[in-house]
Amino acid sequence: MIRIKCIVGLMIVLMAGVAMAQDCEIKGIKLMGKVQFVDSFPDLKIQYVDVFPDIKVKMVDSFPDKCGLWQKVDAFADFKVQVVTSFPDIKVKLVDSFPGMD
Repeated sequence: MIRIKCIVGLMIVLMAGVAMAQDCEIKGIKLMGKVQFVDSFPDLKIQYVDVFPDIKVKMVDSFPDKCGLWQKVDAFADFKVQVVTSFPDIKVKLVDSFPGMD
């Protein structure tokens, strides 16, 4: 009986982690796609960090269709971000491989 409870508990913990990793959104904004960097009126405020990021981002030239893949554009963006040094909505680390949320 204890063994079954442990297995069920482990499954719940693993499933919760998978759901969070696949979510890839904050404030209802999916963190993938075309992004425009602005100085005012952003959808999200981001801070670049080297350690403990909320998301790892890879900048691409085309097909930003997965979590953490961003394409910089000047118009018709999926969302707008402002780079700040304090009080961000999300902390970002720029990477060359393995983008996404942990």
